[in-house]
Amino acid sequence: MPPRTRKTDVAQAPSTMKELKDTLWKAADKLRGSLSAAQYKDVILGLVFLKYVSDAYDERREVLRTELGGDNADPVQLEMDLDDPDEYQGYGVFLVPDNAHWDYLSKYAKGRNEPGQPPKSIGLLIDEAMDAIMGANESLLGTLPRIYNRDNIDQRRLGELVDLFNSARFSRHGNQKARDLMGEVYEYFLGNFARAEGKRGGEFFTPPSVVRTIVEVLEPNRGRIYDPCCGSGGMFVQSEKFVEYHEGDAQDLAVYGQESIAETWRLAKMNLAIHGIDNKGLGATAGDTFARDQHPGVAMNYVMTNPPFNLKDWTRNIEDPRWVFGVPPANNANYAWIQHVLYKLAPNGSAGVVMANGSMSSNSNGEGDIRARIVEADLVSCMVAMPTQLFRSTGIPVCVWFFAKDKKAGHGGTVDRTGEVLFIDARELGYMVDRAERALSDGPDGDIAKIADAYHAWRGTKSAAAKGLPYEDIPGFCRSVTTDEIKTAGYSLTPGRYVGSAERLTDDEPINEKVDRLQRELLTAFDESSRLEAIVRQRLESLK
Repeated sequence: MPPRTRKTDVAQAPSTMKELKDTLWKAADKLRGSLSAAQYKDVILGLVFLKYVSDAYDERREVLRTELGGDNADPVQLEMDLDDPDEYQGYGVFLVPDNAHWDYLSKYAKGRNEPGQPPKSIGLLIDEAMDAIMGANESLLGTLPRIYNRDNIDQRRLGELVDLFNSARFSRHGNQKARDLMGEVYEYFLGNFARAEGKRGGEFFTPPSVVRTIVEVLEPNRGRIYDPCCGSGGMFVQSEKFVEYHEGDAQDLAVYGQESIAETWRLAKMNLAIHGIDNKGLGATAGDTFARDQHPGVAMNYVMTNPPFNLKDWTRNIEDPRWVFGVPPANNANYAWIQHVLYKLAPNGSAGVVMANGSMSSNSNGEGDIRARIVEADLVSCMVAMPTQLFRSTGIPVCVWFFAKDKKAGHGGTVDRTGEVLFIDARELGYMVDRAERALSDGPDGDIAKIADAYHAWRGTKSAAAKGLPYEDIPGFCRSVTTDEIKTAGYSLTPGRYVGSAERLTDDEPINEKVDRLQRELLTAFDESSRLEAIVRQRLESLK
């Protein structure tokens, strides 16, 4: 009879990616206790990050050992080379001091302390590990949480969670590397935290459907990407995935971002680090974009952002040079975000901005005049009305504004779209994930592709040419509209106003023939129902 395995043995570890994520989430949720939502999130995501840097370090060390000859190399020289910081940092891997290594933490996870040393809680050991990693890696200074040795954190359950993370063997799960696997786990946890925190979760997490729509439309492949309120960095991560999926080099992208909430800024720094994206472009600290732009004078090739909707309390300076098209009202920052984005764009730059639907038609406090000037400047390339319930954190209907500094042929497409705007009404797309949340389907024939394909066909991009997609107006879904028509409509940018209604299928069958046919079909259905009822009754009688 085979020996019984312990629950923490690898044999008991989850066997699929879904099982792994679900198991970790359920285990982490047991730690919640009396922690606030924000503190709980920091505790769990900090552990995920700590596990990632340790596994990635181990992976690089094993690769390096093989490259250096392994057992055939001089042992003294081998150890010196294995400890060379450049061999790790030069490959995007963080240095992990001995007392920050996951094996060390796991060894003492349940209170087993080193002989002759004063006892330490697992929380204190983790706090010391965070300090050690920040001390060894300058780019992480001030970003990692140090909150584990607190009275309100259950140290026993914290130790059990460390044990579980250890048994999962993140660095060797299937064919995935530590970075890819931990990136998935981190994103999964971010999404779950956003759902759990409701409205507040929207501050750091943009639904993947929305992010992917913006990325697929803009197709960032090289240059500077910017998000002035970057949350947890989802726009950057999805842009890198887009480039890699299309077999490009993610190193051709340079990330720039800013976030005003300190804890969210730390999440973004960790998220980018886990995905192997240089996070120096997020600045040395959190900061208010309206109070001080941390990237002055830097022109961006792509701007992708989901700013807070209808923000009332914002830092407003009526003399700010960013207000090229008019001073935004003090009680709503929507047009402050839009003008900031336009101000940051390079001459051939493009942008995608998530906004509340009201931004498309509001005329209060001078917003209509600002919108009119932006339309007359020919900066709006596409307006997309999105389905409801994409954001679990808010019931406000949303849209995506797409901007292009130059719509001439040769600048993002082969078709000259000067003086035109593409309107897309995507409100009927999507499927319900549950009763509270909708998502857009992915894949080559999915909802996201339908939106992106319409835009690329309209602009005549390489993507459209590769798929053989000519552009045509589709009633009820998309239509290309001139600036003159938009002016006639009072500069309203609501897609439903322009795309019209979907064409109804014509029915050439005469009404009398249709009635006769439907009667025959109904009577046939009744007969079949009676026949089946008789069979069922006969079978039931035979059971008595």
